[in-house]
Amino acid sequence: MRKIIYQKCIELTNRAWLSNLIRQFTKSKISKIIIPFFVKIYKIDMSEFEYPYNEYTTLHELFIRKLKKGTRLIDSNINTVISPVDATIESAGSIEPSTDIKVKGKMYSLKEMLGNDEKAVQYRDGYFIVLYLSPKHYHRIHSPVNGKVISRWELGDRSYPVNRLGLEYGKNPLAKNYRSISEINHKTGKMALVKVGAMFVNSIEYTNGSMNLKKGEEIAYFSFGSTVVLLFEKDTFLIDERISVPHPVKMGEVIGHLVKK
Repeated sequence: MRKIIYQKCIELTNRAWLSNLIRQFTKSKISKIIIPFFVKIYKIDMSEFEYPYNEYTTLHELFIRKLKKGTRLIDSNINTVISPVDATIESAGSIEPSTDIKVKGKMYSLKEMLGNDEKAVQYRDGYFIVLYLSPKHYHRIHSPVNGKVISRWELGDRSYPVNRLGLEYGKNPLAKNYRSISEINHKTGKMALVKVGAMFVNSIEYTNGSMNLKKGEEIAYFSFGSTVVLLFEKDTFLIDERISVPHPVKMGEVIGHLVKK
């Protein structure tokens, strides 16, 4: 019953007109009134960022705030994979031979997530990591590896929540929501960086047009909270032994290691 009520409530609010209205508000000057309350409610440590909260003129500007230089250290080892975002690792594990992944007790099809059976098959028996960004988190996305973008595409038009309740009770948000996907060739194979839009403000903006990526280099940002899913091919990645879920991470921290097939 709880699941049904949750889904019905989300369906009532998951409308394009409402998303557009909220997006317009967050970019309006009047939204500045909310900033002090937003910072307090979500306990955002503004000392890490370029400006104090009262220098941001809209809520959107606060959402996409930049870090002070030197705030995050990027691990330089060529064999490591870093977290592309500040987030909580909500789920991680092996990709099934059927190309499904299990997140919060629900099975997700990579074919549906990636929109293509051929793409999904490439990650059969590989590894996945789900990183959730709450509204309090730094919203910019960085490259987890040194590599080259070989393809990029967009799918979906929903904006279901991607928080813990959304992953548990929602209607497959990782495979239904708007998402922008990049495939990257790296040192030992290929990976997919799946950027999943969140409830209401379904926006992912690219800030880097280069196809050649350096680990830690900024590539895009989310508006509001969201989720990143990392997919690795079979026998190309090992998660760091210190990580158990749920696990908070900062952008630049080591989350795993590249290995040869």
